[in-house]
Order: sequence, then structure tokens, then C-alpha cells
Amino acid sequence: MRFGFTEDQQRFRTDVRQALRSAKIRTAVADVTATDCVEPDARPLYCLLGDLGLLAVHWPAEFGGADRPLTDAAIVAEELVRAGVPDTLHVNTIQIVGQFLLMAGSAEQKRRHLPALARGERFASVLYTEPDAGSDLGSLRTVAEPDGDGYRITGTKVLNLKTRFANLGLCAARTTPEAGKYQGISLFLIDLGAPGVTVTVMPGISDEQFHRVDLDSVPVSADDLLGLRDQGWALLNEALAVERTGLDHHLKSECWLQAALEALIQRVPDAPPDAYLEQIGRWDGALAADEVLVWEVLTGLAADRIDPVVAAIAKYHSSELAQSIALWAADIPSPEQRANRTRAAVILDSAYREAPGLTLSAGTSEVMLKIITTAFDSMGQERC
Repeated sequence: MRFGFTEDQQRFRTDVRQALRSAKIRTAVADVTATDCVEPDARPLYCLLGDLGLLAVHWPAEFGGADRPLTDAAIVAEELVRAGVPDTLHVNTIQIVGQFLLMAGSAEQKRRHLPALARGERFASVLYTEPDAGSDLGSLRTVAEPDGDGYRITGTKVLNLKTRFANLGLCAARTTPEAGKYQGISLFLIDLGAPGVTVTVMPGISDEQFHRVDLDSVPVSADDLLGLRDQGWALLNEALAVERTGLDHHLKSECWLQAALEALIQRVPDAPPDAYLEQIGRWDGALAADEVLVWEVLTGLAADRIDPVVAAIAKYHSSELAQSIALWAADIPSPEQRANRTRAAVILDSAYREAPGLTLSAGTSEVMLKIITTAFDSMGQERC
């Protein structure tokens, strides 16, 4: 378990911060964040970040990276959020789909997809959740039927973020429907511009729009199959463990607590009201513990250790913490701050509307608790 950063990591963090302070990046961030649009297009900003080589620093150089350790990629992710860069495109494209391609993709799939993702020229979306499946991916109904040397995929995916900006989808589908609940599932890479793909916006209250993706006999080749046919359940569990570092939720907590402090200081210039001081201290302590959990997962991944139980603990703690801070801070901005749309008021209003989904995405809190308790029950039985 780590409790600090090496000198090399600290130097790297300083270099990243300096790059993000350039006038071009600051202007691009302002263009994305200083808008009343429901969901601005962050792709031009990501193209600039790709030019700077900041999107996928831990990938091999042949795939557009800089051969740095995965922990340095986490440092970049932290600094991107702290610089005001919207993080969902980065989380989906680099941290989830790209990272999973690195782990499970073929050499040809890596060459075909990773360099463009690293340059910020193409983006990815995760297509797991279905209308009647929810967090239980064993209940998914999307099917991939053999068609010559490839497949045709039919089904519906929902609650996907940034899909209208994405080019590539990581899709779970059944290749042997008559198999058991957790058998006969495969993973595919889908071209979201292919015939038969329809992306529509789902109604919602958060700033980031959710999407519905209808797949109507969408053609994919055998080269678009990730791993072996019918072996997708094990890959899904591995992919979800990668998704459950908790880093994105931790950074939201940090941002939202800072916004709450900003709103309080604006209300009371001398100091935050005493009524808030104890809870602020508790949140700060919880954030420190959360950081340790997150980095325990990240350092494990960097060493090629995927521990689904540790990942579940980190995801549970970080998502519950972020949701709790958002709900607690919702009433802090004054009516005047809301009317004037101060920076803190806008952030906290957005946080309140985003908060309900945090404990659902990448597996509900209930699923995380089941993973954790099952593991501890097994440990207890082994000791007996």
C-alpha cells in the first residue's frame, strides 16, 4: 500500500500541470465549460490533449503512448480533472475501453484502434447495460448471430454516456443463447457508424446525456471479437475490475467538496460557519482514506494484479462518498449565488443531479457489497 509519490512521479505531475496551463489548453477548457449548452462537444479539447501526448501515457509507444507506468496515467487523470477538463470521454475511451483492449485485445486490434484513441481522434463507449438487465449482465439479451465469417448483432443498450460523440463501442452479446446465464457471452468492438446502429438521447436530469443504442443486425467481422467466443463473462469481470478503480468518483468528491468550501467562503468571507466545520473535517478525512483505496487498486493494476474484491471496496467507498458529498452540499449555495450562477453554485447544482447515478454505474453498491461479503465469507470458511 502506498502513502506517497516518488520524486519521478512528482516531477511528472509538475510537467503535466505546466502543459495544462498553456493558453491554448485553458482557452479550450473555457470553451467547453463556460457554456449553457446541455452537453458541449469536448472532442476538440481532447484532440489538443492528444497532440500533447497526455491521453494515454501508459500505453506502449507503438500504440500512441509514452511507455510510462499506469500510475502515471492516474496522475494525468487527476491533473486533467483539477484543470477543469471534463473527464467522461477520457474515462470511457482510455481508462476503460482502451485499457481493456491493452489487456485482452489481439495485436491487430491494438494496432487498429489504440493509436487513434491516444491521439484524441476517435472515442469509445461502453455498451453493457440493457433495459431489462440493469447491473445483472448475466441477464443481457443482445445476440450475435453467425453470418459467414462474422456476426450480426441485434439488441438494445441503454444509459451509455457520450455515445453520440463516440466511434467505437465495447459491446457484450450472447453468441450461444441456449447456454447458461453466465455462459455463451462474447465481447465485440462495434463501429458506431455501421449500418443498423441508431443512437438516441434518453431523457434525464444530469448535464451529461445518457443514450440508447439500438442494434439492428449490425455486421461485425470475426476480427471484431475480443478474446474467444463464448468466453466473455470472464473478460467482463476483468473489464469491470479495471473500471472499478474509484479514481473518477474520488476526483468528483474532491472537486465537489472544494466547490462547497468556495460557496461557504463567498457566503461568509471570514470563515466557514461553525456548523459546517466538523462535517468538512469528516469529509476531508474520508477523502484521504478514499485516495489510499483508489491507489491500492491502481498500483495493483500497474503490477498486473487484478483483485476484484479490492476494486469493489474502492468503487463502493468512492461512489458512496461522492454521492454523499453532493447531497450534503446541495443546499450550501445561497439564493444569490444560484441566481448569479457562480462557479461553485453551478458545480454543486450539477453534482446534485449527477449524484443518483454514481452508485449504479460500473455495478451497484449492492453488487459491490455482495462481492465483498462473499469473499470474506469464503475466507472465513477456509480458516475453519
